Amino acid sequence: MAKKFFRIVLILFLCLGFKPSEAKLFGVQNFTLSNGLEVYVIPNHKAPIAKHMLWFKVGSADEKEGKGGSAHLLEHLMFRGTKKVSGKEFEKILQENGVDSNAFTSRDYTAYHHSLDVSKLELVMALEADRFENLKISDEDFATEQKIVYQERKQVVENNPLSPFSETYQNLIWQEHPYHRPVSGTSAEILSLTKQDVEDLYQQYYTPKNAILVISGDVDTDTIKKLASKYYGKIKKSQPNSATKFPIVKNNQKAELNMQLPQVNSARYIRTYIAPSYNQAPQDIYALILFSKYLGEGETSVLYQELVLNKKLALDISSSYDYANRSYATFSISFIPAEGVSVSEIIQELDKTIYKAIEGLNIDKINNSKDKIIASLVYLKDNPFETAEIFGMLKTIGMPLTEIEDYAKNIQSVTYTQVQETALKLIKNASQYSGTISPKEQNNNV
Repeated sequence: MAKKFFRIVLILFLCLGFKPSEAKLFGVQNFTLSNGLEVYVIPNHKAPIAKHMLWFKVGSADEKEGKGGSAHLLEHLMFRGTKKVSGKEFEKILQENGVDSNAFTSRDYTAYHHSLDVSKLELVMALEADRFENLKISDEDFATEQKIVYQERKQVVENNPLSPFSETYQNLIWQEHPYHRPVSGTSAEILSLTKQDVEDLYQQYYTPKNAILVISGDVDTDTIKKLASKYYGKIKKSQPNSATKFPIVKNNQKAELNMQLPQVNSARYIRTYIAPSYNQAPQDIYALILFSKYLGEGETSVLYQELVLNKKLALDISSSYDYANRSYATFSISFIPAEGVSVSEIIQELDKTIYKAIEGLNIDKINNSKDKIIASLVYLKDNPFETAEIFGMLKTIGMPLTEIEDYAKNIQSVTYTQVQETALKLIKNASQYSGTISPKEQNNNV
């Protein structure tokens, strides 16, 4: 039920399949209800289907200290029913009507989504608006879902052999910043949560002013406006929440994590730079998107060509830039060494290759990266499910509608010298963290 949100949809967003200079990415139409709920409609009439997504601007970063996992637990409890519709009845109605329903929680947001035949849209809106305002949490339901979330943490997180490294690494990177918290919460935190903790979160953050509704598919704005007013418009207006204040992360900080794990078969390395997000430096994100594409995304990228194909030092290497956050972003480079090659050998070559790649940038190389980005989303607008996810995520983290729609134009306007300057600023000045996992030899002596 608490399906993890795959950040791959963010990568899918980074391109466009038509002439970018004038076209809008999604062609979104929008309006706001009197209670403050923002509604976004993305028409797509190729099939009689729709995606209904309700996004709340609350995640693990907004939880009180010691209350880790409360946002995720609330997500589970939202499927337990209301005063009007019990949890079992809620799921039964959706299943009988062929509606695929699920949800996910992240550091920055929580989203509830339904994939459906468009004829079932009003039914879904009625049910979703009901639990938006009328969630009923019984002691029995709370205890049941708390156990489920605890077991989920044990099975999905703690049974993953890389989890000890991953969570320790996140703590190293973020330190006092709330992004260091695992979305699931720790096992101890989950078991210490009370029903009041979750109800407080629901009352504070599940409000019209703190939510956005995205509907994509075979729909028209006039119909959605009538249905949204009929169901969501009845939810009480509330005062806007005070935004979570994120601490400032200092530049030029460095730290390393080295961990041996018995379950790991080969060494792995990751380097993470604390990078600007859209909310901090909107002028920088497009240059860094292009830099990541050029540097380490795909088998034609500089790092892959040089360190995997030419020098055969790594089995795989890649870069990624995750800017869709309410606070800081991250720019990461990771690799798996080839057999017989040490991590330190590759790091020496990696640093040389990065600077050489930046120095060697020119208009042809950056235009090639632009073409790859723009070509790879040819079919995005044909998929109403992906459009709802991508648009909702970007809007929820604070990106204005015009910025989302003009994405391709913004990519095209970046010069190669801007990419060089922004990349050098990141590599030289940003806080930099690295982590190495290596196999731990088993001691077979009795």
